[in-house]
Amino acid sequence: MNAKMAHPWTGYTKPFRIFGNLYFVGTVPASTHIIDTGAGLIMIDPGYPQSLYLVIDNMYRLGLSPYDIKYIVITHGHYDHLGAARALVEMTGAKTFIGKEDASYADGTVDLTWAKELGTEYFEAFKPDVLLSHGDVIALGNTRILVKDAPGHTPGTKAFFFDVTDGEKTYRVGTHGGVGINSMKKSFLDRYGLPTSIREKFVPAIDALMNEKVEIFIGNHVGNNDTVGKGARITETENPFIDPTAWKTFLETRKKMYFDMIAEEVKNR
Repeated sequence: MNAKMAHPWTGYTKPFRIFGNLYFVGTVPASTHIIDTGAGLIMIDPGYPQSLYLVIDNMYRLGLSPYDIKYIVITHGHYDHLGAARALVEMTGAKTFIGKEDASYADGTVDLTWAKELGTEYFEAFKPDVLLSHGDVIALGNTRILVKDAPGHTPGTKAFFFDVTDGEKTYRVGTHGGVGINSMKKSFLDRYGLPTSIREKFVPAIDALMNEKVEIFIGNHVGNNDTVGKGARITETENPFIDPTAWKTFLETRKKMYFDMIAEEVKNR
């Protein structure tokens, strides 16, 4: 088991309000965000089960109750993003949402949650309540989350777009549900008998998302958008999360990583 899971407190980060009704509640290994819709909370990715107590504590520190969570929206079917879902559902009764192509990951039918690669096993399987498709809208209170396909990292990876407000200003938020090339490497696909066609959807999906209006980009890992660093730099007059260039820059960087991976595989044949 990796160090942050064996000792989850080593992944602790202070929670903070990103903007308006959008919050970051942890952690370093995998990010968890909360949207306060006015009619209940939406959680994006509950994270590792080993870190759930940190997320819950962080919510309370911000004046948010986990018992107000109505929806748990999961970016993709890997353990570090969905592992805590079952415990949280049993605690709160919240509905779970995941891309339809990753439903078999969540319910344990397919052993592709990346749990083994992370040094553990997926004991926390659950049956998702809502299976998401491209173009779906998740609606609760003042929030409408537009769902778009973003396959590659997993077949059911989704991107989410929604507005947040502080009552005076409104900004468009975007997040790509999974960009890691680890699960797109030929060595990984060969190990599980998966076709390379799975990863060939990655770049076309990124290109299709490139021109989405995104003024606040949030990552599902803190390294995707310097979550912790930006959080520390928020002041009354400046907010580094409000950056209309960050989304495209991030996607272009991930495209390059993908092409570099392919070039390396070709070189090593």
